[in-house]
Amino acid sequence: MPSFKSFFLEKVIKLTVKRVGGKSLQKKGIKERRQKLDTASKALRMPKNCMVEPLDMDGIYAEWLSYSDSKNDKVILYLHGGGYGYCSVQTHRTLAARIGKSAGVKVFLPEYRLAPEHPFPAAIEDAIRSYHWLLEHGYPSTNIIFAGDSAGGGLSIAASLVLKNQNERLPAALVCLSPWVDLTSSGESYQKNGGVDPYLNVDGVRKTARMYAGEAALDHPLISTIFADLTGLPPLFIQVGSHEILQSDAEKLAAQARKAGVKVTMKVWDGMWHVWQMSGEFLPEARKAINEIGNFAKMIFSR
Repeated sequence: MPSFKSFFLEKVIKLTVKRVGGKSLQKKGIKERRQKLDTASKALRMPKNCMVEPLDMDGIYAEWLSYSDSKNDKVILYLHGGGYGYCSVQTHRTLAARIGKSAGVKVFLPEYRLAPEHPFPAAIEDAIRSYHWLLEHGYPSTNIIFAGDSAGGGLSIAASLVLKNQNERLPAALVCLSPWVDLTSSGESYQKNGGVDPYLNVDGVRKTARMYAGEAALDHPLISTIFADLTGLPPLFIQVGSHEILQSDAEKLAAQARKAGVKVTMKVWDGMWHVWQMSGEFLPEARKAINEIGNFAKMIFSR
């Protein structure tokens, strides 16, 4: 059963999104909307003793997140969500830091280019650049895990598919939190959960999908990776909530991956919403979910 805190927090999120993310915000320019998200995210508390090291990765801003006891030879490449058009290192630093702490490894958090200024495939190109940068700096592919939430989850899959098609070394595993992998919005949860999802709505998701795809088809296998051949991908770990319109995305991804022979670990969390893991220490389900991510990463890295 979902905790009382989750019930309370979901109600607060619904009211906040309705008040802050309503029509008045949509009338603002995209840069101002991005700034609003960055400002709101400053209320998220970083884990104690997390060290943040900013760097310029060949023109892409990125950060190293680590702790005094982090294993320096292993890394999670974290790709933030935000519909490919929103969010940043600022909005996702806390979530990435908590995952790194649970896994006991460093996190590399790049700020890839965003749509509509930089539509598909710019984000994929930047994700691959980040991976190559890690390889060039001494991290073998077996010591790198791709992780991401929402669009970042889809980006993790898409980047891995490009690497596979180019016969390059793949990361050790993929971690997808509430992955956005069907930009055609064809899953049943888009209708079934439309009234309960506190964050996302179908119309907004469809507009964001078109903004990212540009002139490309929404069912392009690198845009909606549920339509791709997933054969040969590394082990896949998925978390999704039962109150998300993206629940079907995660379920279809898992089904397609298993059909292709990929080892899949997936869990649908009862009563949870889109990327509830961001709720951090306040929410018991967030703490447990992040702990499970950490245990998966430790298992992969111990091989």
